[in-house]
Amino acid sequence: MRSLKKVYPEYADDVDFYAINVDPSDGLEELAAFGEKEGYPWPIAQSDSDVLFKLHVTRQSTKIAFDSNGVIVYRARMGDGDAEEWRDIFQDLSAG
Repeated sequence: MRSLKKVYPEYADDVDFYAINVDPSDGLEELAAFGEKEGYPWPIAQSDSDVLFKLHVTRQSTKIAFDSNGVIVYRARMGDGDAEEWRDIFQDLSAG
């Protein structure tokens, strides 16, 4: 997430980005506190198992990018995505 935290502010006005929690037992206050502690500049949202199932999210730190039409244009797992890759993804999304 370090590379993402580094690149995201450059595109914050052009790309909507949310961290989605996969544990339904965490409340929104806990999520907000976690995001603040970790220094996340983006909001954290709660999801349910139906959404995670439909998106085929089976692991923590799954990253999915959607274009403005809701089409998945990027998918990665934990540890994937260096700063340059995120810059390219955000650049493509902000141009489209």
